[in-house]
Amino acid sequence: MSPRSQGYLFVAITMVIWGGFTLSSRLNAQWGISAWDITALRFALAFCILMPILIYKKDTAFLWHKEPFLLAMIGGVGYCLTSYTAFHYVPAAHAAIFLNGFVPLCTAVAAWLLFKEAFDGHTWLSLLIMLSAVAGMSVLMYQETGVAFGIGDGLFFISAIWWGVFTVLLRHWKLSAWHSMAGVAIWSAIVYVPIYMLFLPKNLSTPTPIHLFGQVIFHGIFVVIIATLAYVEAIKRLGAFKTGSIVTLAPFMAAILAVPLLGEPLSPAIMCGLLGMAFGALQPWRWLMHKDSLQQRLEQQKKQSK
Repeated sequence: MSPRSQGYLFVAITMVIWGGFTLSSRLNAQWGISAWDITALRFALAFCILMPILIYKKDTAFLWHKEPFLLAMIGGVGYCLTSYTAFHYVPAAHAAIFLNGFVPLCTAVAAWLLFKEAFDGHTWLSLLIMLSAVAGMSVLMYQETGVAFGIGDGLFFISAIWWGVFTVLLRHWKLSAWHSMAGVAIWSAIVYVPIYMLFLPKNLSTPTPIHLFGQVIFHGIFVVIIATLAYVEAIKRLGAFKTGSIVTLAPFMAAILAVPLLGEPLSPAIMCGLLGMAFGALQPWRWLMHKDSLQQRLEQQKKQSK
């Protein structure tokens, strides 16, 4: 396979897993798997896989720096607890709107607050589109149910803040994909699993063993390890802009699939939120600008060659 074909293969793998995260997290709520349980089991399994590899490779020195620990508390424990809990309150479509839709915006705001990175014109336009979509969605939801937003929506928005800060710190600290992934998984397990074992409620007897086993394998191996590595490999072959634009579609596609697969509603309010947030997050106008600039460079090269 050519590097370009390999890149699209890695993108497809990432999209399937990220879309599966949305659907499977919603199934956790239906199967009685609590956020406390799946977070602990997810990181415990990843720890059991990754720590022996790091010890074998004699590559554990990076764990004792502050960066992996802070990333684990923000993008590991904090993000998982709020996002998994939110799925117990609202349908999967709300995750696409209030979590994945707001991640680009929260990332831009975090970059401005932490490192004084100014908003560009694309970010301001996305902000306007997203706020308009949320406003329209809230009006429609209030007309339909008498409630504009719920606790699950708030938890998803907090999750977007966690992930935005995590993304900015990861980019600023320039950790490799392997070290960031392993550091988040290992420190999350070291800190959270003992707290879970000693103090937090456990509900492992409610779900069936096959459901619990399947979720632990998927979230502990596929989400934590495989999706991260596939995403990085896709960026190497296709570039960050194209890769990021394509994989952002995954949660929105999962929200649509949740209608027939999970029997979840797709009201006019949800459609308004999905379409508006997807448009604002994907920034399709940048594709057109990117194509125009690429075409101009090709034409200039042709002129220079003549």
